[in-house]
Amino acid sequence: MHSLSPADRTTALSIPPAPTRNAPAARLAGVDLARGLAVFGMYAAHVGPDPGDGGRSRLLMELTHGRASALFALLAGFSLILLTGRPLPRTGRAGRQAVGRVLIRSAVLLAVGTALTMTGTQVEVILAYYGLYFVLALPLYRLKARALAALAALGALVLPQVLYAVQASIDDGSWAERAAHHDPLARISGTDGFVDLFFTGSYPVLTWMPFVLAGMAVARLDLSSTVVRTRLAVTGAVLTVAGYGTSWVALRLLAAAGHPGPPHSAWWSDTGGFPPGDQAGWLLAASPHSETTLSIVGSTGVAVAVLALCLLVTDALPRLSWLLHPVTAVGRMSLTAYVLNIAGIWALGIHEVPGSSLWTLLGFLAAATGFALLWSRFFTRGPLEYLLNKTTMVARWIR
Repeated sequence: MHSLSPADRTTALSIPPAPTRNAPAARLAGVDLARGLAVFGMYAAHVGPDPGDGGRSRLLMELTHGRASALFALLAGFSLILLTGRPLPRTGRAGRQAVGRVLIRSAVLLAVGTALTMTGTQVEVILAYYGLYFVLALPLYRLKARALAALAALGALVLPQVLYAVQASIDDGSWAERAAHHDPLARISGTDGFVDLFFTGSYPVLTWMPFVLAGMAVARLDLSSTVVRTRLAVTGAVLTVAGYGTSWVALRLLAAAGHPGPPHSAWWSDTGGFPPGDQAGWLLAASPHSETTLSIVGSTGVAVAVLALCLLVTDALPRLSWLLHPVTAVGRMSLTAYVLNIAGIWALGIHEVPGSSLWTLLGFLAAATGFALLWSRFFTRGPLEYLLNKTTMVARWIR
């Protein structure tokens, strides 16, 4: 396997970056650190204790649910910009080749995600959704930060209401069944295929695209500037408070008015259940996977704040890089770590997700970290990242 430059180490779940000008190593380490934290969060959501069971780890486990995957989606948008050109979009033949690489990755992720889904684990595999995120976001890669941020905000405001209407129509009719009947992906995977990916799954494209667009907007910023990183952290905090705080107030006003709706905990936690398609009151919830405007705003805020803090920490404390290296090592091979997590759940026959013991989670984390540290001593790209990169090399023939 070939050695990579430091810029290549900002690969996100599938996409190796384009070279960037004047990219400080600390900034790249910050992105890897954020990605590693997202991997650990996904592990906790998959094989950690169930927050609904209580216990000392309840709060920490609940914080990972939905928010780790939102961070992944935001970083996916970030990497899409890295591949297609940053700070300026690639044009001409280089641009066409970059587009070709993204499309090939999308197809591979869709195939790998479908294959992992077919293993029968209880995990809602995100990779197939990723494939569609990249395809749908690709036409927007030349937009500037403000335009991308505006589209992300518009999507957060409008798309949850569209999804609510679509899901209500699925409950009242059978068009989704007819669509699935003619969907080859549904036949292969035994799922609802593209209906699931767009509307009914845990990461529906319709309401997760704002995360991707927000990540693209962040990638367009001058992140070498401490002022920009600080403003980004503040923006993340404001969005977090706006999303979860508004939901907290709205749910209490709803309850005070005597209207049926979600439990009070739905302003941030999914322990109270998930929204049924016939209760509009759930549109005021901000719990993970409630797919509401407030949920998207709050989770985007958390993701932006985490990324900004990772960038600030790695820049301000470069001498502590050795302490953060285990996390960044996992972040550099996040696709491999994610697939190994699903493979481990399947191999061990874990049927309750979440619901394992804290020791099981620690074992998974130790195994992933140990493998990443050992592998990184000899290679700078994870095994699946390497194979995926080689697969996309055919895009070099695009003229």
